[in-house]
Amino acid sequence: MCGFSGFLSRTTAINADICQQMADTLHHRGPDDSGVWLDQDAGIALGHRRLAILDLSPQGHQPMTSACGRYIIAYNGEIYNFKTIRKQLERNGAAPNWRSHSDTEIMLAAITHWGIEKALDRFNGMFAFALWDKKNRLLHLARDRIGEKPLYYGWMGKVFLFASELKALRAHPAWRGEINRDALTLLLRHNYIPAPYSIYKGIYKLLPGTLLTLPLSARAGEIPEALPYWSAKTVAEQGTIAPFTGNETEAIEKLEQLLRDAIKLRMEADVPLGAFLSGGIDSSTVVALMQAQSEKAVKTFSIGFYEDGYNEAKHAKAVAHHLGTEHTELYVTSEEAMAVIPRLPTLWDEPFSDSSQIPTFLVSQLARQQVTVSLSGDGGDELFAGYNRYFLARRIWKNIGWMPESWRWMMAKLLRLPSTQLFQYLKQPRLGDKLHKLAEILTVESPEYMYKSLISHWKMPESILINAKEPPTAISDKHQWANLSDFTQRMMYLDLVTYLPDDILVKVDRASMGVSLESRVPLLDHRVVEFAWSVPLSFKIKRGDSKWLLRQVLYKYVPKELIERPKMGFGIPVDKWLRGPLRDWAEALLNPARLQREGFFNPAPIQEKWLEHQSGKRNWQYHLWDVLMFQAWLEYYV
Repeated sequence: MCGFSGFLSRTTAINADICQQMADTLHHRGPDDSGVWLDQDAGIALGHRRLAILDLSPQGHQPMTSACGRYIIAYNGEIYNFKTIRKQLERNGAAPNWRSHSDTEIMLAAITHWGIEKALDRFNGMFAFALWDKKNRLLHLARDRIGEKPLYYGWMGKVFLFASELKALRAHPAWRGEINRDALTLLLRHNYIPAPYSIYKGIYKLLPGTLLTLPLSARAGEIPEALPYWSAKTVAEQGTIAPFTGNETEAIEKLEQLLRDAIKLRMEADVPLGAFLSGGIDSSTVVALMQAQSEKAVKTFSIGFYEDGYNEAKHAKAVAHHLGTEHTELYVTSEEAMAVIPRLPTLWDEPFSDSSQIPTFLVSQLARQQVTVSLSGDGGDELFAGYNRYFLARRIWKNIGWMPESWRWMMAKLLRLPSTQLFQYLKQPRLGDKLHKLAEILTVESPEYMYKSLISHWKMPESILINAKEPPTAISDKHQWANLSDFTQRMMYLDLVTYLPDDILVKVDRASMGVSLESRVPLLDHRVVEFAWSVPLSFKIKRGDSKWLLRQVLYKYVPKELIERPKMGFGIPVDKWLRGPLRDWAEALLNPARLQREGFFNPAPIQEKWLEHQSGKRNWQYHLWDVLMFQAWLEYYV
């Protein structure tokens, strides 16, 4: 696990010091070693920071040159099946005289032997890399299938920049970053900025499962289209066209087999290893299968909160005790959690407002005290239908989809009539929020737009921002939708290509790498993803239970009574904090005169929500946190 950066210059001679400065901004991603490689003739520079996981010797140093001398790579991530690939190369007579047992050297040998596209097809892992082809004078940028590892790129004048994080791009003298107002509309809607957009104009995120090839002859400002080498859309569509034909028992056995292998591959490390454990279905499954394949107790970690409704630590402790793991838990006070907030702009590097970023950072910080690698259970909800919105949206559309549009508009108007004071008097303030949300949903024109409404914070972000227009995304652009007949599957697909890579995986990557911890996600092994999409929906949702198939695997190792409980998000009480200890901080950032002066937001609607939130009339925590995270980022960087 590492961080890399680099640039391709069309102007003056390239400078090793600049490349080193870019790489050093990523010290947290790679504290163990650093390296720079230059080709003055081509104007290409690669920088690297290393977190040593496999082959701790200097032989794993990057940037690394292939045995034939043609390719140079700067790489972030892990190729879990590197031993299998090494054996294939040796059988084919294509193995060089190995200098190390690092996966980086095997990647280069695979690319040399099969070519980059066929090598990518063989890689099972999480990765982003920059590869320079000296022979053909090509720069290749690639990202893993699901998007576990980040990669930013773009032109600044006559310099093409690329890196694991934005802070490395900002370290180059050519940097002239201009805030992308259009991308801000996406932050307000989703609490993240989805790929390919970034907070800066002209700087993009490489989409998951794609390869971008930039020839040395490319003109400044010219960026070729990134081409997919793996498509989530194709996987989803093919999985429903040619589904798994076995019975339930066979599906359970197949899934268990795939998960055991995916987890075994991700337990390969030359450093201490552990796992995050919340006590939920996903993390408990990962830990159970880790412990089943480990000769010693697996180290597990969980964070607890004293606030009711936000504490899963007791459930994690029960699962850990049953499995016999070496469990560490830390109960965090609200003051300790809030102390993380000033670090958020530097950790996430662009505005990001999923407030579970705070407990994710805290549990990463806890784990890093004992291990360098930690497995997580992310991905189970998207693959096995775990989110409550899948049930809610399906049920609502079934009840309202048949109604004429005029009826639904009338019902929405009636739901908005009761005053918020009435719900305060009835001591049911959240009921008012729910009725207003239902009123918004009633007026949508299709199931997809209902889904969009359910996952949106600010419903009309353009009205909040000045001189901004919302760009198309995989959610709003019909041409990007998968051809799936079932509404639940369509929601799962959209989450797979947006919410999972751009929120969940960004959150985990920045939180863990912020403390130099490698986080691995076995449920996102592409073989598991492909199998999950081939499994009938009836194996995922059964008798009202979500993630039924995954539960059956887990119940072989953990009793039902330790797992069966209402789903709880990994969150913090932001709503209460904004009315209490964070009030002064938030009021300063949301001051109408300040917003007016900065020129990004229309102050009036934000102030209206702030006052309603403070009075207790409505809970606007998500909307306000979106704006606050941009304001905190803006204050730090601009």
